[in-house]
Amino acid sequence: MISVPVRDVSGAETGTVELPADVFGIDPNVAVMHQVVTAQLAARRSGTHKTKTRSEVRGGGSKPWRQKGTGRARHGSIRSPLWRGGGIAHGPQPRSYEQSTPKKMKRLALRSALSDRAAEGRIIVVDDWGFDAPSTKSAVARLEALGAGGRVLAVLERGDVTALKSFRNLPRVHTLPADQLNTYDVLVSDVVVFTSASLAEVNQP
Repeated sequence: MISVPVRDVSGAETGTVELPADVFGIDPNVAVMHQVVTAQLAARRSGTHKTKTRSEVRGGGSKPWRQKGTGRARHGSIRSPLWRGGGIAHGPQPRSYEQSTPKKMKRLALRSALSDRAAEGRIIVVDDWGFDAPSTKSAVARLEALGAGGRVLAVLERGDVTALKSFRNLPRVHTLPADQLNTYDVLVSDVVVFTSASLAEVNQP
């Protein structure tokens, strides 16, 4: 078990919390993290790229000149890929880039990423954000008090709209509900900030 201090919004320690070793204390599997992140980024691709083949470009209904006797190379259509303005041979077509990734692999990759951040002391636990109303200024002050610098991943409880609205205007802060925590967002963040409630959701099997 890894012990992490629990802080209030002023940065003062109010207690400690034990991070389960099977989530935050394993040896990171770099190969699995790489494969899962690659699959995540691939799934984000729209795959809407499209070039026209010779059957799709306009024109080329008649043979440009007779087969023999002109001294020029024989051609059947001005929309051949050999011609300027013709179709594209073997060009990109719409496709899905999604990769099938086993659930066990995704879980292992997430636990590896969380364990890596915990080993480097980049896990912060705050008791509660305590926003009475959405306030970007208050959100900045709270992060500074917690010592959360760089790119911050704030893991929130689902339905915590006030905290979400407080953080969403900050370009260096990314928010996620606990049930959408993923390997990529953990790895690209310098600091991962949990609330006591969102940490309990992550610890659930």
